Amino acid sequence: MTELLHFEFMRNALLAALLCGVLCGILGTVVVVKHYVILAGGVAHAAYGGVGLALFLGVSPQLGALGFALAVALLMAWIMLRSPARSDAIIGVLWAAGMAAGVLFADLTPGYGADFMSYLFGSILTVSAADLRLTAALLGLVLAVGVRWHREIAAFSYDEDFARTRGVPVTALHFLVVALISLAVVLTIRVVGLILVIALFTIPASIAERISSTLWGVMASASLLAVFFSVAGLALAVRFDLTAGAAIVLVAAAGYALSLILPGNDR
Repeated sequence: MTELLHFEFMRNALLAALLCGVLCGILGTVVVVKHYVILAGGVAHAAYGGVGLALFLGVSPQLGALGFALAVALLMAWIMLRSPARSDAIIGVLWAAGMAAGVLFADLTPGYGADFMSYLFGSILTVSAADLRLTAALLGLVLAVGVRWHREIAAFSYDEDFARTRGVPVTALHFLVVALISLAVVLTIRVVGLILVIALFTIPASIAERISSTLWGVMASASLLAVFFSVAGLALAVRFDLTAGAAIVLVAAAGYALSLILPGNDR
């Protein structure tokens, strides 16, 4: 792998693993703490509709996925506020409908050349400089939001009722966090694919919850773990000619299994 770093595609892949690892560690903590797992999964699969629509319209699949996922995520966020008891079922419908729409749009696109498998299982070795810039920009935005509203986010994450009594704009934070998660999910699809992306958002944060007692400690630990899993999975994929996304997730799953054996901060 060290020798391969002389090639730009390998350097881009390593940078993508680092950037997405930190991004997933930070936002994945919120996903786990706020029980937004079904939402993150729904966004990932609904984004497939944006890819298909973009192909049909002849525009960038990446931009199509970002726009479509953001719109669907905000709709899901609204549903979670208006109909919390039925939100899981409705998100499940949007999840399935988004994927189905993507397939049909692709069917209607004559001679499309996109490799849909790269969106299903990831294609980290084809990450471009533009993808890296988008991911770095989103990570910068996430860090800026976290620094500016760290107290509000902590209160919002653990106790919304208490946060409201303290004057925290819970509804605005809800929509903001969901929007950031949706953008991060789409960008991470390039690394592990939409089928596996939810694992990179939940496994590191779930492990980190067992070893850290504060929200920021969990975020930091989850980021380090996600980076380690991503780089280790990438190294295994290169060494044994494996699908990188699947290798990354299996390394993370092995780490989670190990964390269950070791003593931790179970709450």
